[in-house]
Amino acid sequence: MHPWNQGIFDSLRSRTARLPHALLLHGARGTGKLALAEHIAQFLLCEAGDPGGKPCGACDGCRWFAAGSHPDFRRLEPEALAPEPIEPEEGEPGAKRGKPSIEIKIEQVRELAAFLNVGSHRGRFRVALVHPAEDMNANAANALLKGLEEPPAGAVFLLVSHRPARLLPTIRSRCVALPVSIPPRETALQWLLGQGVKDAARWLAYAGGAPLLALDYAARADVLDRLLKQPAPATDRDQVGTLAEALQKQALDRAFSAFGLTPKYQTGVPATDKRHARAWLAFAREMGRHRLLSRHPLNPKLFSAQMLQERPET
Repeated sequence: MHPWNQGIFDSLRSRTARLPHALLLHGARGTGKLALAEHIAQFLLCEAGDPGGKPCGACDGCRWFAAGSHPDFRRLEPEALAPEPIEPEEGEPGAKRGKPSIEIKIEQVRELAAFLNVGSHRGRFRVALVHPAEDMNANAANALLKGLEEPPAGAVFLLVSHRPARLLPTIRSRCVALPVSIPPRETALQWLLGQGVKDAARWLAYAGGAPLLALDYAARADVLDRLLKQPAPATDRDQVGTLAEALQKQALDRAFSAFGLTPKYQTGVPATDKRHARAWLAFAREMGRHRLLSRHPLNPKLFSAQMLQERPET
């Protein structure tokens, strides 16, 4: 868990006995929501009973959790986020797999339901972590809703969401919302400097204040610098979203400068005449839509070339 989220955790651990059956941790990407959810899960599964309210890290529960093998914990994520590629089932040596899914599927939720309806192996909670919750497809979301409506005794759902508005309203209504906000700038900068990040202030600005995103951007500084200086068509699908994000942030910085404001993302674009502010804002909105589309099958070269052609001529 990251230091700026300690206060959120402290407010929860004091009421474990009346903890809601479902928490929705939501906020911008890069604020440490997943790490906070994992810390909460470990706290619930820790067997030491630490009066300080922290996972001990030494009991069987904590060791199993750290190893990813706790019998009372399940994590639901898209295959694309799995740390290792999922291999074909045994007995299917020639099975072919396409690209890992970017959705949480109904089969995963059904397996979770079977897990939750079995008694706890360790006599404590059973914890299900869903991340990112908005990546459930429609069938999976409806299946999870049944579990939220009639939760088994001792079951706790931890939903992590970057875009809670994309969740079913009925799912949101059955969770206690726990907003995870962007930390103060000085706190984030101090943490980034502690991670050895060079030009931390610049990348924190590019990340919109989200420290974990800034850390990721700093690790790709050379690639992003080239992209910001000379945007070019992408050669594969993974690059399309990065290009759309760069174009969107450049467009917003141009619009900010046109209105006499300081550019938010420090993308290095020149100042823009006020007459063109609306055009750049419209382009930024379009790039936001393209960032979502970039997750789906498409021709990366043609799609990214189209994005570059849509830039306002100013």
